[in-house]
Amino acid sequence: MPDPEVHAFINDLERDSRHHLYGRRMYEVMSAWETMGGPDEDPVEQDYARTWRAADKTVYSSSLASASTSNTTLEREFRPADISTLKAETDGRIGIGGATIAGAALAAGLVDELWQMIFPVSVGGGLPFLPQGVTLDLTLLAEQRFASGVVYLRYALHR
Repeated sequence: MPDPEVHAFINDLERDSRHHLYGRRMYEVMSAWETMGGPDEDPVEQDYARTWRAADKTVYSSSLASASTSNTTLEREFRPADISTLKAETDGRIGIGGATIAGAALAAGLVDELWQMIFPVSVGGGLPFLPQGVTLDLTLLAEQRFASGVVYLRYALHR
């Protein structure tokens, strides 16, 4: 869990997100927010939980039996044309969580901005941040440094 300063910043970023696209593993992690954020928890966590529950979510999985959270649709495969339609119909940001689904969206040219939160912790393993073979031409739009050593970077993608 990020420290309160970073968490509040993330909350502010997420407030404009209307729809989240997740792969199965990221969805399973994020689905904890369905029940988190109760009255005994930190106000910054309560705020994030409310924001997360209010957003629409699509989870892409061939193995998940069903989606267990509110406002959630389960899709068996990622179809770029569907995301193009969703972008045109959504008033607000669409966030993507999970390396596999983000890589597919990047490869399909569906991503307008790339946001990175870099934490001062290194854990080996996992999927790469960017898919192999994808070259991105980026322009830095914003950066924010936090006392905890976390750095936020926001880039525009050029096609």
